[in-house]
Amino acid sequence: MKQIVIVGVGGQGTLLASRILGHIAIAEGLDAKVSEVHGMSQRGGSVITHVRIAGPGETVYSPLVEQGGADVIVSFERLEALRALPYLKAGGTIVLNDQKILPMPVITGAMEYPADALERIQASARVIAVDALGVARACGTGKAANIVLLGVLSNLLPYGPKRWQEAIAACVKPAFVEMNLKAFEEGRYLG
Repeated sequence: MKQIVIVGVGGQGTLLASRILGHIAIAEGLDAKVSEVHGMSQRGGSVITHVRIAGPGETVYSPLVEQGGADVIVSFERLEALRALPYLKAGGTIVLNDQKILPMPVITGAMEYPADALERIQASARVIAVDALGVARACGTGKAANIVLLGVLSNLLPYGPKRWQEAIAACVKPAFVEMNLKAFEEGRYLG
């Protein structure tokens, strides 16, 4: 069973990323469950998605990844990765978009963004940190940062590039497929 937690901020494409993973699982003939929890996601709040993909002959009974159970955390932002650390199992990997997005309590001065967030994450797990936003912009749009991160993730999962490309083409609006496929390929080189 592969267990993946995807975290980010509303509007970064965490839900699309989880939908693509679910599509891949179905195409592979595997049982999978996807669950999302988002608070104020349309206003830049935290978003967390759980993806559980069964191995051949296995069944997924619950969509939620237990704390200490995630093989991989895909994080679209540093602080969200730090918050999600309890989900990662020992020996797990974090695929991290090395970006800072200030949450509302930091913007209003009620809290401080932890200056050592990246160091704390790296001290706790194997981390593949990439500038997904910069790579996505180079591909034509910053909105494809989620797909860059999926490209990195694809190196950690047993599904071939063609399966990922088919899922992206099926889940992304037709006008943006080519740009997203380019972002995916760039992400694969980063992982």
